[in-house]
Amino acid sequence: MAIDFSVEPEFQAKLDWMDRFVTEEVEPLDLYFRDTVSPFDRTNATANSLVRPLQRRVQEQDLWACHLGPELGGPGYGQVRLALMNEILGRSLWGQIVFGCQAPDSGNGEILAHYGTDEQRERYLRPLLAGEISSTYSMTEPQGGSDPNYFTCRAVRDGDEWVITGEKWFASNFRYSTFLIVMVITNPDVPVYRGSSMVLVPSDAEGLEVVTDVGLGSEPLGEGDHPHLRFNDVRVPAENLLGEEGSGFKIAQTRLGGGRVHHAMRSVGTAQRALDMMCERVLSRETKGSLIAEKQAIQHWIADSWVQIQQFRLQVLHCAWLIDEVGDYAKIRQHIAGVKVATPKVLIDVVYRAMHAHGSLGVSNLMPLAGMWMSGPIMGIADGPSEVHKDTIAKQVLKGYAPHDGLYPSMHLPTRIEAARAHIEARLEHEIANL
Repeated sequence: MAIDFSVEPEFQAKLDWMDRFVTEEVEPLDLYFRDTVSPFDRTNATANSLVRPLQRRVQEQDLWACHLGPELGGPGYGQVRLALMNEILGRSLWGQIVFGCQAPDSGNGEILAHYGTDEQRERYLRPLLAGEISSTYSMTEPQGGSDPNYFTCRAVRDGDEWVITGEKWFASNFRYSTFLIVMVITNPDVPVYRGSSMVLVPSDAEGLEVVTDVGLGSEPLGEGDHPHLRFNDVRVPAENLLGEEGSGFKIAQTRLGGGRVHHAMRSVGTAQRALDMMCERVLSRETKGSLIAEKQAIQHWIADSWVQIQQFRLQVLHCAWLIDEVGDYAKIRQHIAGVKVATPKVLIDVVYRAMHAHGSLGVSNLMPLAGMWMSGPIMGIADGPSEVHKDTIAKQVLKGYAPHDGLYPSMHLPTRIEAARAHIEARLEHEIANL
């Protein structure tokens, strides 16, 4: 099966347009609204006045919500094209909003498209796809982390309603969201893979409580966009169940597969930006009588970073290509897990070198590098910790092998030499007999 990552001239033209557009029009939003307005806040009039015209320009280029099919207003691009686009969008915090592909809204939209009722699609999906509202994906729990075997948030059927009781953790962007998609346990008597379900919950539902706002490490206590939520007998209509009861884990895995690839390719863009910054810096400063760029250690940093980025980029593109070819996330879970495991290490390594090359300026709040570096540990935890994905990889790799009988391994040299000698001598005897 041939692998071809060449880009058609027509699509390359769109990528070139994206590159210029993000640099000239979108990245300035990152700076103008830095630490003041979240891209997920759809109520900010100033942000809307600036973002809406940019979104219309994206739509005119047929680059809006490219992960969606034509029936939902997108071109339905495959994962390779989406990966190349996300490499560019990885440079900008506001990029995904401007192009209509921001997480978690993109994944939540796909779930609603497949499992929502007509009324739910009109109420939530239509404005979500139009970029008019934001949403939250609520899966992780305080005591269970990302391991669904320890989830306790329950939904119990009571007539025509589900009653939800329990807690959720790191419910990102809840303060800006109109609705949540929540993973709940609907049958605790069977394994979680058959006993969990997805439920649609309005953000203003009675009994839904913010225990505390949670931020990232650099943010003050009590602030942040990733709250700890408590569901105090929250009631939602029975039809708010998405898909069949017990299908929550399956829905989650389908949703997360493509998202992990998109996270990875945006990380390629982030790492490349860090390498760009490092190269500019070391060509601009001298120490001990010569440019920093002429120091061997720095040259090795640059070389190591370039190699890591190239290897990682090809790994992500190969995984995206496999998704397009196979069309089933479950069949290539090993490759998706591999991308997930590689993402944080590349970010941490490359951004750290760039940060260190800038000296004290690199770790200051005058440069974006410290924030970029923090994205590495975040990617190591988001969508499941790297260790869980390493387990997946190992199990899938081992399926291609079998134990070897006998005292010594199959590559034991004395045994192989003896077998080879017997094989060759038999051939020689045959050839001599035919002379």
